[in-house]
Amino acid sequence: MPKIFIPTLLRHLTDGCTEVDIEGATVREIITNLEAKYPGVEDRLLEGGRLRPNIAIAIDGEISPLGLFESVPASSELHFLSAIRGG
Repeated sequence: MPKIFIPTLLRHLTDGCTEVDIEGATVREIITNLEAKYPGVEDRLLEGGRLRPNIAIAIDGEISPLGLFESVPASSELHFLSAIRGG
């Protein structure tokens, strides 16, 4: 089961948990299952059914180019990151 690291700004929704194990074969499935366990998480990560523009996904230390459609192996670590844009 993938290990999901919870960013500081979402920990109030996860009862202070910094990491949780959640079932899911894709990022989208993981977010759906997080929402079932911790209501409100999905609204903070998604907008109009897509990842919010300020959110990036890292799976096993690699930024995911596929976003919600990225596969997540059972032994993986997933991080939700604030996307930083430069100019």
